[in-house]
Amino acid sequence: MRRIARAALVVVLAVAGAMHFTWGRRGFRLAVPDAVPRATGLSKDQVVLWSGAVEIGLAAALTGAAARARVGGSASALRRVGTIVAVFFVAVFPGNIHHWRSGRSVPGLDTDAKRFARLFLQPVLVAWALWSTREPARR
Repeated sequence: MRRIARAALVVVLAVAGAMHFTWGRRGFRLAVPDAVPRATGLSKDQVVLWSGAVEIGLAAALTGAAARARVGGSASALRRVGTIVAVFFVAVFPGNIHHWRSGRSVPGLDTDAKRFARLFLQPVLVAWALWSTREPARR
């Protein structure tokens, strides 16, 4: 079950990352809090592009770590990547809050209720990243 959850997480990361470069780019720009460009010196568009690249990179790292763990490699690398993915999900959460508070619509999040409900997805993503990258104890 964890292997399936990991594979699904890879797909979610890769698709979300690709969306940062394509049709979802405008919506992601709306989610970037105003403080981020001030703090980083990057434009909102650059933040979106970099975060998309990070998501694609995380999908690749997760794929590689899972493959190594399957062929007898250490599961610790898989746990580390899972932790990094979880930290990434925590790091982008202020963008979800900013998007909800701004009340700006994007495809799929076109009401206050949907934007508010989206906030509750982030802890699920964090738990998903952590759970799917921990192998259960062998009996």
